[in-house]
Amino acid sequence: MDKSFFKFEQFFRSACLFEASLSVLAIIIGLIANVNPFENLHFSEIAIIYGVLGTAPLFLMFISLEKIQVAHVSEIKDLLLKTLGPSLHQYHWTDLLILAAIAGFSEELLFRGLLQPWIGHSWGPMAGLIISNLIFGLVHAATPLYAILATLVGIYFGLSMEIMGETNLLVPIIIHGLYDFLAFIVLMRTYKASLESSNF
Repeated sequence: MDKSFFKFEQFFRSACLFEASLSVLAIIIGLIANVNPFENLHFSEIAIIYGVLGTAPLFLMFISLEKIQVAHVSEIKDLLLKTLGPSLHQYHWTDLLILAAIAGFSEELLFRGLLQPWIGHSWGPMAGLIISNLIFGLVHAATPLYAILATLVGIYFGLSMEIMGETNLLVPIIIHGLYDFLAFIVLMRTYKASLESSNF
């Protein structure tokens, strides 16, 4: 019996629809709460540059964690490979780029475009940053350590909005999407390598 978490043939469509639904959720909650999640989203070339450069520290952290042989870190690596590896390795890199772009846009729209300023307006910017990202960590709580790492990464995303001296949601959207894409590629290659080694 197939015990895989994802059905391979449905993974891409289901993942894209789920991530896109977060944008719809952000818009609906925004209408109810009178918060415009697109308010701080502005196109600029410098935001793209900051977004690309801002991806590097996160990706270096991801690569470093890949090399660390500690039980809790290994648990995360094994979980990601078992749940995502079987599905990701079947797709072309362009599919993974589309999925990562949708995830980066939708999650940032919900957590940094809506929740962070919404909470911040009521309880102050620091509370908005911390509480919105504690929620971000909780919804990514595959393991306790993963929840902590996701919270810290979320805070990094939240802080990156202000890096240019003015709030721009485009910066964390690019960081998030590009980071997810690079992580998907690494997971896909690692899983393929494990399959090839098991065949020998």
